[in-house]
Amino acid sequence: MSTSIRVLVIDDHGIVRAGICAALERREDFTIFQAASKSEAFAQMAKVNPDVIVVDINLPDGSGLEIVSWARSISQTIAIIVLTLNEHDDFLIAAMKAGASSYLNKSAPLLEILAAIDHSLVAPLTFSSRETVKTVERKRDRFDLSQRELQILTQLHKAAPVAELASSLFITEATLKTHLSNIYRKLNVHSRLQAIEKARVSGLT
Repeated sequence: MSTSIRVLVIDDHGIVRAGICAALERREDFTIFQAASKSEAFAQMAKVNPDVIVVDINLPDGSGLEIVSWARSISQTIAIIVLTLNEHDDFLIAAMKAGASSYLNKSAPLLEILAAIDHSLVAPLTFSSRETVKTVERKRDRFDLSQRELQILTQLHKAAPVAELASSLFITEATLKTHLSNIYRKLNVHSRLQAIEKARVSGLT
């Protein structure tokens, strides 16, 4: 008999929280818990010892990043998904430093959220490694690349089809194509091969 994966959803907006919980409950291997504030989250974490935390940054009694930092300090295996409307690089880096496993927009499709959870359960520390943080901070401004664009650029050398690359990054093909178009423009190149070479020569990858 398989062990249930305990997922704690933390968001102060009841409708949003209920929607996320309802979507995640479709997974038979998930047991869902919820909290509407930082204090409720700490109480629930002590009570249920979740395997996964899905948390918003903005909470009524503090920052969700405080929860991320505390959760990571007591567990190196917990999967921590930051789900927010704010995709600014500063928030993303703060989440990475705090110990988040993944950072997604609340508008992300359910399949992307589920894929991020599954990936984070296998490799909860991959996204938040110190090396990754330093790389983002050092390179993101070189060509005015966003963190996501830099992440995509580092994956282009794999020569994977667009569909496969999009799936591995938990984004849609349309979103990936938009990112690629922006990357080519910022690097002043016109193809994937040119982008790979420009990134190599410039020390971006």
